Amino acid sequence: MKPLATWKILCVVAGLMVAVVCQAKEPAKDLMEVEGPNVRVMRHEDGSRTTFTRTPDARTLTKKKFSANGVLTMLTVYRMDANANPIGCKIFDGQNQLLYKVSYGYRKVDGQLVEERMFDARVTRRDPNTGKEMPVQRICYLYDAQGNRSAPIVYNLLPGKTMEQVFGVKSSALETNPFKQGAPNVPVNPKAKPVGKVP
Repeated sequence: MKPLATWKILCVVAGLMVAVVCQAKEPAKDLMEVEGPNVRVMRHEDGSRTTFTRTPDARTLTKKKFSANGVLTMLTVYRMDANANPIGCKIFDGQNQLLYKVSYGYRKVDGQLVEERMFDARVTRRDPNTGKEMPVQRICYLYDAQGNRSAPIVYNLLPGKTMEQVFGVKSSALETNPFKQGAPNVPVNPKAKPVGKVP
């Protein structure tokens, strides 16, 4: 074997070994801790934490975000339905000033979240045609035949800014209920068939 060919092979092998080692390392994940039947604490990689506290009847869920040095930065109080899904929430800043009110809408057929509407609690915006209060943002979701939720479709009704610039977050919806973790995944629609397959 020529010396140049050996050098190339060694470089390829070394590159593959580095790639395997890099893939083996999982990114750091937030750690969820159980602190009693009604309290969960999520510790974040940056030292901050989020606490979730629910009432014994599971009808109210309070989410508090704390900075790495323990300062309250955001408080969200969710009203929950009988299935532990949020039906509305109020979002406060770290000084307990009410910022936003949010309502959540679900499909009647399968109970999937399809829309969230965020209203500014400091300034009431009214539709000039109807006089009804207008949301400052709407987030809609679509689902495929297997019940997988799409990326959020965001309608920011405040001109000139993106959602993250105005609200600082992508969505107020609970991605997962911290009190349902570990429960078996139940298919949304057990009669659903994969797209493109004929029964």
